[in-house]
Amino acid sequence: MENRIEDIQYCEKLFDRFYDVGSTEDGGVTRLGYSEQEDEMHAVFSDLAKELDCTIFHDEVGNTYASNSSSGDYYLVGSHLDSVIEGGRYDGVAGIIAGLMVMRWAKKEGVSIPLRVGAFRCEESSNFGCCTIGSGLITKEIYKQDVGSLMSKAGESLEQIFKERGLSLHPSKISGILQYLELHIEQGKVLEEAETPVGIVQTIAGPRRFKLYLRGMAEHSGATPMGMRCDAMCAASEIILELERIGNREAVYQSVATVGVVNNHPNALNVIPGEVELGVDIRGIENSSLDRMEREMRESAKRICKKRGIEYLEIKTSEIPPIDMSEDVQNGLERAAKRIGVTCRRMVSGAGHDAMSFAGICHTGMVFIPCTKGVSHNRMEFASISDICEGARVIYEYLKGEAS
Repeated sequence: MENRIEDIQYCEKLFDRFYDVGSTEDGGVTRLGYSEQEDEMHAVFSDLAKELDCTIFHDEVGNTYASNSSSGDYYLVGSHLDSVIEGGRYDGVAGIIAGLMVMRWAKKEGVSIPLRVGAFRCEESSNFGCCTIGSGLITKEIYKQDVGSLMSKAGESLEQIFKERGLSLHPSKISGILQYLELHIEQGKVLEEAETPVGIVQTIAGPRRFKLYLRGMAEHSGATPMGMRCDAMCAASEIILELERIGNREAVYQSVATVGVVNNHPNALNVIPGEVELGVDIRGIENSSLDRMEREMRESAKRICKKRGIEYLEIKTSEIPPIDMSEDVQNGLERAAKRIGVTCRRMVSGAGHDAMSFAGICHTGMVFIPCTKGVSHNRMEFASISDICEGARVIYEYLKGEAS
């Protein structure tokens, strides 16, 4: 019991050191990828790792690593330190804290685990419209090899940012990884409602993202009769509702469909909307379901726009297939949880994670912990320190068995 209290106190200390970085007035945080706030998070991580006598280094894209060994192959425990705009404090950070907890336990107990904790840049898509940039570049993930032209919220290209920071868009491929492990808050309600402290991820859903451009006619809202309008916003509204219906039909396959971006032009109260841009995100764990959703979205949007006299253009901005975690790692994590008396369940991840990048180059596994009411990407996001410790302990128990 004494050790458990000490672990929770240490975990709280780690969390508190990150707490204030990027704080916003409404109580959330904004720590965008390749921003000053993300830099500060990486500096805090480096300081905390140095307190554990780790060696700190950075790679060619700005990812930060803490290592307890100077050479040879190693186990990599990782996550990210950036956030969405007005996000919560646990998404990503919980995984870095878990890695430091594992590092501390191994040091304290004299267990020989060649270990690195990795903090990967720009996992969230909030700044550049593209996720897992830091981990994707170093693993040579094919979906991240042409990102230099992406523009930040501040209007800077990623290529320009990398040049100013002395980074490379074409880094050497990471090597020497024995296995990759990641802890993350679930970002859903399954674990909480099932009263299960740990989830073991089987598959990470594959996202397909699109921009839909609708062009009608911007005219005076008072002088143009209803029957003579080409209102791009009304067409967009129909498409949004149709995508919701498509998502509901495919929900049986654990697929989802979301319109998360609506840009209206000229966005004036007395002008009929002339142009609308929609950002669409569909995700699922079965390619056949994703194919149906994409086809039905396209057919519905074209039909709606033709009916309303609206020009339609569609661009697919990204596509990543569903990615399975290693069956061997899943089994090993499950056995480790049972050895230490932690209840767990297998589950899928609807959200993307850095683990997607590593699954193609090494055995990869993920552990989920509950978050209150499933809320994430929101200032109300919350996970208990005790649950972070519990999930980290499962990873540590697993790695002890692998390294012995």
